[in-house]
Amino acid sequence: MSTKIKEDILIRMQNDLKRALTKPVEKRKWAMLIDLRKCVGCHACTIACKAENVLPPGVVYRRVLEIESGKYPDVERHFVPVLCNHCDKTPCVDACPVKATKKRVDGIVDIDYNHCIGCRACLNACPYGARTSDFGKFYTQDTPKIQPYELRPAFEYQKKWYRKKGNSPIGNARKCHFCLHRIESGLLPECVVTCIGKATYFGDIEDKSSLIFEIINSNNVKVLKEKLKLKPRVYYIGLKEELL
Repeated sequence: MSTKIKEDILIRMQNDLKRALTKPVEKRKWAMLIDLRKCVGCHACTIACKAENVLPPGVVYRRVLEIESGKYPDVERHFVPVLCNHCDKTPCVDACPVKATKKRVDGIVDIDYNHCIGCRACLNACPYGARTSDFGKFYTQDTPKIQPYELRPAFEYQKKWYRKKGNSPIGNARKCHFCLHRIESGLLPECVVTCIGKATYFGDIEDKSSLIFEIINSNNVKVLKEKLKLKPRVYYIGLKEELL
């Protein structure tokens, strides 16, 4: 007697993503969900994001907070990945004096490096601390030679560019963009595929047959800093009240 094999969630999300890409861009609404019950604080997502986006020292798109709550002997340790929340109400967009930060019709907040003047107003405006500045540093800059892996091209926003002095994004604000270059090529964000506990979900929340829609609507999900009412597109399962 044959038994039905349950579809792997990464395969399911991959298929969901490809289906979403067949729709007009304004009909897609990308979102992410992180199940904190599965997160083990391994930081694999942080490192994978660094490698995928060729991020220099001081620039991080996805950090993992390690938070303790309670009092001895009833103490709990929580791991909370934090990234750009791609809010529907965007204080970073409002703060940018040159309109270099914009909200796309598919829900992603991105930065135009050619217009960013590096004033860091958006860094101060973001309540999640999700933005950092690129000061032009390299990990191997004080060694005899900057290593080729730091000079390889990056593909943010579907543009191939080489990061070097005098070029963008040196001097600019930087942040997570949901691996836009990957999803528009039919691939899931790097943090999603790297998560060893499969704690991160991604997809189009306008698609009622997608896994992320199913998970969000069948669980008690919460968002960071809910009281600010920014309508973020990053949701959490297992987020403790004291962490909101």
